[in-house]
Amino acid sequence: MEKNTLVNHPPDVPLPADNRPLVAPIYQSVKFSFDDTEETLRYLRGQREGFFYSRSANPTLKQLQLLLARLQGRDDCLLTGSGVATIAASLLSVCKQSDHILAFVESYGPTRYIVQHLLAKFGVAHTLLSIGDLPGIERVLREVPTRLVVFESPTNPVTKIADIEHLTAHARRAGALTVLDNTFAGFHNHGAYDIDIFLHSLTKYASGHGDVMGGAIIARGELIAGMRKDIGAMGPTLDPHAAFLIQRGMRTYFLRYERQCANALAASQFLESHPRVKRVHYPGLGSHPQHQLARRQMSDFGTVVTIELDGGFEQGARLAEALQFFSISASVGSTESLVMPPQLLASHEYTAEQRAASLVTPGTVRLSIGLEDATDLIQDLGQALDKAFL
Repeated sequence: MEKNTLVNHPPDVPLPADNRPLVAPIYQSVKFSFDDTEETLRYLRGQREGFFYSRSANPTLKQLQLLLARLQGRDDCLLTGSGVATIAASLLSVCKQSDHILAFVESYGPTRYIVQHLLAKFGVAHTLLSIGDLPGIERVLREVPTRLVVFESPTNPVTKIADIEHLTAHARRAGALTVLDNTFAGFHNHGAYDIDIFLHSLTKYASGHGDVMGGAIIARGELIAGMRKDIGAMGPTLDPHAAFLIQRGMRTYFLRYERQCANALAASQFLESHPRVKRVHYPGLGSHPQHQLARRQMSDFGTVVTIELDGGFEQGARLAEALQFFSISASVGSTESLVMPPQLLASHEYTAEQRAASLVTPGTVRLSIGLEDATDLIQDLGQALDKAFL
């Protein structure tokens, strides 16, 4: 073999059968090969296991898919390059022209955009309600043939809790599928409920370190099988190295989540007692309107604490800028604490009625609580609140 050939066909390094790596390797390969044409065709016909092209399947992605599906209590999983890609890809795959979607004012901004603008271009209608409007939910599902009910719990940013049992029961009775963006609650919550499709931004708690993006669609095997061909053709594939980093992040998922939840509760209790804070949105507080519902549905209360200041945009910006251990940044779930001032939370597409239902005001500030010491976080919040109102 000439050297020019050798660099393109390097020596194999096979591992003995009893000599396995403790951490699975990264299969950073787009292509996989079989020994002959017939075996390749058998794979493409679904008659044998294996891998052929990483846009469709890859061993590194497969390990992460199996882990996430098992954690959420479902059969199978598809991975995408971002959390928003899971929303767009799954809704585009499941919906068709003239379908109707029930969605909610409190949903993540890109979710509303996809429903209100992208799907609308293809003739998919929608109704937008407040997540707490139980009579309205019953009425729409009773009167309007509906394909999907798309919601999240806790909601972003004010941590409203959806009554999942109510939603799923009425959706099932109406023949509608339920799609839950479960990012804020995590893989360990809500699996016992009759949810058809779970969506997760892996950028948040799965990765945990703010250095990689990804998304997961988790569902029963037959639903994933139905979506796989459509979503594969759209091409929102997660890169194997990103999948490896997310898999590595999942090793500390529960340790991080438990610590962040404990910090969030301590911070919310401090903030609730502060005279400059009008309201604290955190399901772990007894004062949260849906505290008992959250206790019934979740094993913990999440890591996002949202407050309404006794002020507006100016005070919210001052608070964010005065914080030392909170970075002004998008996203949640990282090891470090983050803050979103009200200027970054305002949605310009809301009607006056929708804005009131959202509970997002000029004084709303969202905090994503990290792994720092709770005492430091509380002291930092205290000094920043003092500076915000000078």
